[in-house]
Amino acid sequence: MLVGYMRVSTDSDRQVLDLQRDALLAAGVDERHLFEDRASGSRGDRTGLAKALAFIKAGDCLVVWKLDRLGRSLPHLLTTITDLKKRGIAFRSLTEQMDTTTPQGEFLFHVFGALAQFERSLIQERVQAGLAAARRRGRRGGRPAAVDAEKLAAVIAALDAGATKAAACRTFGIKRSTLIDSLARVGWSAGIKVQEA
Repeated sequence: MLVGYMRVSTDSDRQVLDLQRDALLAAGVDERHLFEDRASGSRGDRTGLAKALAFIKAGDCLVVWKLDRLGRSLPHLLTTITDLKKRGIAFRSLTEQMDTTTPQGEFLFHVFGALAQFERSLIQERVQAGLAAARRRGRRGGRPAAVDAEKLAAVIAALDAGATKAAACRTFGIKRSTLIDSLARVGWSAGIKVQEA
C-alpha cells in the first residue's frame, strides 16, 4: 500500500497542497491514505507526519512529492528513512526519483548518508579547532561554574567540619546535584564518611 505525506510551510493562501496532492494521486496513492501538515519543516511537532508514520506498516511505501517535504535537514531525513527501513517500509520521493525498493534508490540513500556523516565530521572538526584556539588564548569553554570558588571553599570547610551535604545545601542555597557536581569537579572527598541526610 502507498501512503502519501504532504507539507506546506504556512496556512496562507499562497501555499496550497494541490500540486503535491495531484502528484501523489497520479503516483497511485489512494486519497484515503494521504496525510498533511501545514507547518514549517523546521518544526518537530508535525502531527500529520506522526499520524502517517503511525498508520504505515511493514510492506507499505511512504511517498512524498519532494525530499524537503519530509525532512527538516539531511540528518533528520536520513533518520526518518532509516527508521522506515528498519520497520520494513519503503520510501519514495517523486521529484528526485528516489525509491528505496530499487538499487539506484538504495545507492542514492547511501550517498546521502555518507554526505550527512561527512557534514557531522566537519562540524565536529570545526568545534574542536575553535575550542583549541580559545584554550590557547586562555579562554575555557563550557558553562561557568554554578558555585563560585569562594562559596565552594566555605561549603568544603563546613563539610570538613562535619556538616551534612543536606545541611550545606540548605545553608548555602545550593541544589544537591549542583553541590555534588561542584565537589566532584574539584576532586573533594571527605577523610571520614560524611553523614547523609
